[in-house]
Amino acid sequence: MRLFVALSVPAAVAQSLLLLQGGVPGARWQTREQLHLTLRFIGEAEGRETAALKDALAAIDAPAFHLELHGVGQFGNRKPNTLWAAVRPSPELEHLQRKVDNAIRRVGQPQDAHKFAPHVTLARLRHADMDKLREWLTHNALYPRLQFGSLSSPSYSSRE
Repeated sequence: MRLFVALSVPAAVAQSLLLLQGGVPGARWQTREQLHLTLRFIGEAEGRETAALKDALAAIDAPAFHLELHGVGQFGNRKPNTLWAAVRPSPELEHLQRKVDNAIRRVGQPQDAHKFAPHVTLARLRHADMDKLREWLTHNALYPRLQFGSLSSPSYSSRE
């Protein structure tokens, strides 16, 4: 089972993000249920390790805070593979992410190889039409600032 820790996207924000989807041939757009802000990817885990991770994450306590979306972008410069909506970094978000990361490492998981870049994945790309992709990025570059509202607890999620 592949595990990750994430913050859910509120319904109003998700609806706004879903309206951005379309116009890029080769994009596999995320469903409502797939929209989230990943705090830490864990990877493969089973049995006792999964239980230990769940216990460590359940012990995290952090104050509620607000998040803000602003703009869109892509991962994979020469071969784009992901479209995303940016999440404005904040001290509160970084504090929570560090707490999550520390809890996961205390259970014995390795340091995350990627630097934390807060975002909500909108689509996975495979052989995307580069002209349409650039057009989409330009058209949505000024995606309006939307606040997530008050958030306080990450969820523990899995993908199979």
